[in-house]
Amino acid sequence: MSVQTIDERTATELVSDATAAPSMHNAQPWLFRYATGTGTFTLSADLSRAMPHEDRDGRGLHVGCGAALLNLRVALAHLGRRSETTLLPDPAAPRVLATVRVGARTGVDALGGLYPEIRERRTSRFPFSERRIPTALRNTLAEAARLEGAELTFLSSPHLNAVLDLITDAEGYNLMDHDREAERARWTRNSRTDVITDGVPDYAFGPRRRGGTAPARDFAGLDAVRGRPTADFEDRPQLALLSTVSDGPADWLRAGQALERLLLVATGHGLTSSFATQALEWSDLRWLLRDPVSGSGHVQMILRLGYGPRGPRTQRRPVREVLTFAD
Repeated sequence: MSVQTIDERTATELVSDATAAPSMHNAQPWLFRYATGTGTFTLSADLSRAMPHEDRDGRGLHVGCGAALLNLRVALAHLGRRSETTLLPDPAAPRVLATVRVGARTGVDALGGLYPEIRERRTSRFPFSERRIPTALRNTLAEAARLEGAELTFLSSPHLNAVLDLITDAEGYNLMDHDREAERARWTRNSRTDVITDGVPDYAFGPRRRGGTAPARDFAGLDAVRGRPTADFEDRPQLALLSTVSDGPADWLRAGQALERLLLVATGHGLTSSFATQALEWSDLRWLLRDPVSGSGHVQMILRLGYGPRGPRTQRRPVREVLTFAD
């Protein structure tokens, strides 16, 4: 691929699109550098935003960075630019997660067509309706994940019931673990007193669950939030597991790209989504999430999908904090 380049203003806009991606607790654990001489973006992990208790091996950090990487690719494709992505380009520098080299101009492809959904995708911690997702749309979402090297499987009983039980167990374990509770609290924000550029603000917590079985993570923990309502969630939540064949850092990055690609597709089809990562944060429970029949694959994300209110927009760090330039 011959050297192509873009100006700093365009690079800034592209990184702004990339950082609209979801990440664990909205920690936004990414750093970008753009080298004008080679036309190459470098994505690195911001380890100051790691979670040593809830994400001990950094798997969730990689998934979030993978989602940002997918958004960057989408934004470049929207500009009609080819790109060349390399995961973990330097074995001696594990913090360097990927490079994306800007390519020649071309037509806008299917990936670029997802661009309008980048700013529309939200995490919704509100009740969804019981309306079922059509089989054809489920297949479309699975294909989106497959294009990025992952598998998406919608759960049915008894596997669904088992996964819901594991999530409930994990929620109880978290509340009893002082370090995990402190880490959760570190990434929650009070909209009345905090300047919010990251983390989960209280207005995005959603209501407390009064009834239903949907796994809505409660970011309030044991704290009370003034004026927060309660609500009944769906009795038949539509959960899906996102899995990869192997389970190393490159697989986690692929899973993040697959996650964001299918979420953008889902958004374009009017679906809302949230995550249920509690059981993934305990290694013994994560292993039990696998399909009891096939027993294959490594679960990287549990998604709750359906039809319901869009979640509020959450803030992102200023691009100047996450993007640097080099010659």
